[in-house]
Amino acid sequence: MRIRITYQKYGALLYTSTLDVQTIWERSVRRAGLNLQYSQGFHPQPRIQIANPLPLGFIGSHELIDIWLADEFNSAEIINLLNSALPEGMQVLEVEIIEENGPSLPKQIEASQYRVDLLNTDDNPDKISVLAQDILTKDVLPRVRNRKSYDLRPLIQALEVQISESGNTVILLKMPSNSSQTGRPEEVMAELGIPMEDFRVTRTNLVFSGKYA
Repeated sequence: MRIRITYQKYGALLYTSTLDVQTIWERSVRRAGLNLQYSQGFHPQPRIQIANPLPLGFIGSHELIDIWLADEFNSAEIINLLNSALPEGMQVLEVEIIEENGPSLPKQIEASQYRVDLLNTDDNPDKISVLAQDILTKDVLPRVRNRKSYDLRPLIQALEVQISESGNTVILLKMPSNSSQTGRPEEVMAELGIPMEDFRVTRTNLVFSGKYA
């Protein structure tokens, strides 16, 4: 059976690499008493697909992973077993049983939605709103990443400034997150003049392409 897991990643696991996250899942599934399916060939690998790598230091509130199991269980059983086996900083929210041979999960993801919480209470939300609107009105936003020039503007699919219930400034972003292009929230924050130490990023959702939505 193939299951799609929605989970959170936070706390001490913020700086865990994608490879290590896959290892955590593999070990936790075994610890939970669930039997993994393995690929065929000379070097069988556990059948686990992470939807989209979460950048180091980002909180993930609704991350996705597909896992193939050799035995049949219901969703509630799997949630309870996995949450008892996963380490602090990772929690299963939902388990969906999906088509065994359906499309690859990574190929279904089109974009990511982010919530950026500003940590400096001196940041003026009105000023940030004006800067955000200025960004949205521009046709191009030339930047350099890894010594390569690129245009940030088409990577900003949505940008909104809000005030949270606690009174802090929050920036909501939607950016492409697929094999052809990837937007990075920290680049937008740099355009807004906000340093890395003054914000915290949470990926709130992974957006499926229209083909699979």
